[in-house]
Amino acid sequence: MKIIRWFIGLIIILAFLIINFVVFTEIPFNYKLINILLFCSLFVLIRVVMGPTVADRIVAIDILGILIIGVCAILAISLDRPFYIDIGIAWGLQSFIGSLALAKFMEGRSLDA
Repeated sequence: MKIIRWFIGLIIILAFLIINFVVFTEIPFNYKLINILLFCSLFVLIRVVMGPTVADRIVAIDILGILIIGVCAILAISLDRPFYIDIGIAWGLQSFIGSLALAKFMEGRSLDA
């Protein structure tokens, strides 16, 4: 069953890439990259909601943070607005601190020590 789900996911991703790069040729490349990152974040959000364990959900939230940092970087480059990089850095630091707190919570330790 797991192999079938992986294969269906691969077919969906390949279909999206073909549609994104072959059908929509008039869209700039930067916006195609943003489309890909947003599409990947949809899969990550599905994992956050349907994750079988808490660890899967934590990893999915970390990946979502990485995808948001990527969107901020692409927006900073394509729009020539450097403050998006600052937003990405702040998001990365917040995501790291949240990951540490969730890891300590999963171990059963208190957050103050």
